[in-house]
Amino acid sequence: MARIDESRSFIPVRIAVLTVSDTRSPADDKSGQALADRIVEAGHSLAARDIVTDDREKIRDKVLGWSKDEAIDVVITTGGTGFTGRDVTPEALEPIFEKRMDGFSEVFHRISYDKIGTSTIQSRATGGVVNATFVFVLPGSPGACKDAWDGILKPQLDYRHMPCNFVEIMPRLDEHLRRGGTKTS
Repeated sequence: MARIDESRSFIPVRIAVLTVSDTRSPADDKSGQALADRIVEAGHSLAARDIVTDDREKIRDKVLGWSKDEAIDVVITTGGTGFTGRDVTPEALEPIFEKRMDGFSEVFHRISYDKIGTSTIQSRATGGVVNATFVFVLPGSPGACKDAWDGILKPQLDYRHMPCNFVEIMPRLDEHLRRGGTKTS
């Protein structure tokens, strides 16, 4: 059963938040703000925050840049996961995933189903690893961001979470690179 091991020290993680939207500004970015608030409340560092339009190249470039920044451990995007013509975040990022995290999407949808029922199928939330950096692609609604953080990311980004967590494997995410693999460009 999942638990917090109080004998382990909390290790803050450096997290960047990217809002993908043609209409949001820093003043009205409720989803990005919900994530930023939760990141700081949990004791982590908000390493960067930005907004880009629903443009594959802009999304990919920002995430690739952050994935190469040694001051960033995790990137969380919000927005662009639906089915409209402007929703392109998964298309921008999944091709650069070195490893895809299918379980993230599955658990996100289970949590979401308990809150919004079958409407969860309208999200293409996904996750993966880019340049030894965890990347999580969330819907643009504040509720979905809160659900993903509270139900998945907060516990998995806590080194004390047992039986396992993302923090303890972060130092090994680049093993393939050290063995002669190549970074995503």
